[in-house]
Amino acid sequence: MKIFNSLNIYCLAGCMLLSACSQANNSNSVKTEKVFDEQRSLNTSLPVNNHISQMTPEYVESVARIAYIWGWPLVNMHNRHQVFSQVPVQGLLGGVMPVAPVNYLTILPKYADPEQKDVAHPNQDVFYGFGITNLDKSPVVLQVPNFGERFWMYGLMNQRTDAFGELGKMYGTQPGFYLLAGPNWKGDVPEGINKVIYSETSINAVIPRVFVEDEKDDQNKVQSYINQIAMYPLSEYNGHMKTTVWRELPVLPEQNKTDKEKGWVNPEKFFDQLPAVLKEVKPLQGEEVMYSMINQVLDAAKSNEEYRKILQRTAVNMEKSAIDSLFYFNNVGVEVENHWTRPFNNGAFGLDYLTRTAIAKSNIFTNHFRETTYFYQYRDKDGTRLDGSKHSYTITFKKGELPPVDGFWSLTMYDENHFFCSNDIKRYSLGTKSKNLKYNDDGSLTLYIQKESPSEELKNNWLPAPDGIFAVTLRCYAPENSIIEGKWCPPAVITKK
Repeated sequence: MKIFNSLNIYCLAGCMLLSACSQANNSNSVKTEKVFDEQRSLNTSLPVNNHISQMTPEYVESVARIAYIWGWPLVNMHNRHQVFSQVPVQGLLGGVMPVAPVNYLTILPKYADPEQKDVAHPNQDVFYGFGITNLDKSPVVLQVPNFGERFWMYGLMNQRTDAFGELGKMYGTQPGFYLLAGPNWKGDVPEGINKVIYSETSINAVIPRVFVEDEKDDQNKVQSYINQIAMYPLSEYNGHMKTTVWRELPVLPEQNKTDKEKGWVNPEKFFDQLPAVLKEVKPLQGEEVMYSMINQVLDAAKSNEEYRKILQRTAVNMEKSAIDSLFYFNNVGVEVENHWTRPFNNGAFGLDYLTRTAIAKSNIFTNHFRETTYFYQYRDKDGTRLDGSKHSYTITFKKGELPPVDGFWSLTMYDENHFFCSNDIKRYSLGTKSKNLKYNDDGSLTLYIQKESPSEELKNNWLPAPDGIFAVTLRCYAPENSIIEGKWCPPAVITKK
């Protein structure tokens, strides 16, 4: 991971907080701890009558920097909720993005499409669903069909983008009904509900994923399963499985076409939205002081035009100096073997604001690290940027060394904006779903990553590349411990000479 000068201030602040916690936790005796407790009680008193020291412009900017890197994913989720609050009916936005009113979801009954720009970094191994909740309005019921042996999971991400819930084949989840409730819900659980899942936040993303093979027969077969996937308010629950024929959804007009992911965070409005977000998301243990600092600055800015300008200017500068660089996969997580990078705590960020924001910028809505491991690649074995206009590439898995997973694996192609790049055969990934891969005589598997089609006998192993720079991601669903612990890494991407 590269270290950015622009991040030094909040990294230093985080280190100071962690250092303080570490010192408290390592006290050598009960007697010493009592002394420390007395000192803390004397040193943590609040300002009398809320009279705090005069804030300098430099202080306001420093707190604003911390607030921006911390709050970016939460504001992103806040704005997605605002947009989905305006969705009139379940449908496909532009025919490619599943959208629904808040507290409902919609399933995309086909593979993701290159025209979809609402969520970066999709894959082509599953049929996706998507919905946003407001659990302050009502708990929601999640329907789980009987998928048989097919791999499936429901990704539940709270407003911090942490994953929770553990719904999926890898958890042995049984078919039926599950209730998703907010932190303050204390209602009666109806008969027939298998389990109540509590979220720490009212706003959540619910993203079902169902594995599908490339063959049309399998894509048709899966329809009967996905038609019983549903989310709806508790008041609509009657104990019977609801069915929706997702292939008959209306297409909603798309007004905001773009080559990049849509802008879910506007830095010029960030600090106008942050007060609402601070109320929506309660502090984690250890965040209380930071919340207090941010709120004090926001309160002061209400009556101070200079502070308001500093906040807006800082947000705009942070977007350019810190957030934009976190888009690049070589700045996400840590570098492992062969120039691959990966996070080790995706979906379980806790107080790791840097990784949380980097993933929210580059590929939001990652699953929990025990559900999916993501390996990102920009470079070949020699460290040169991958570029389909200049070179062709291969990646070879030795015999017996395919990704060790209990679910499935895939290698997916992305353009410079982390979306699919259209090609004539509409192929954007290879992996478990690809039943016609050709293995080498020694049992190894070589995938061909290039712009032009290889010879006919190798065409099933071809992952088309765009005419320019690109990235590939190796996904491992239900990874074995060797992947989770970092003992297994993908082979290098080799440039063909």
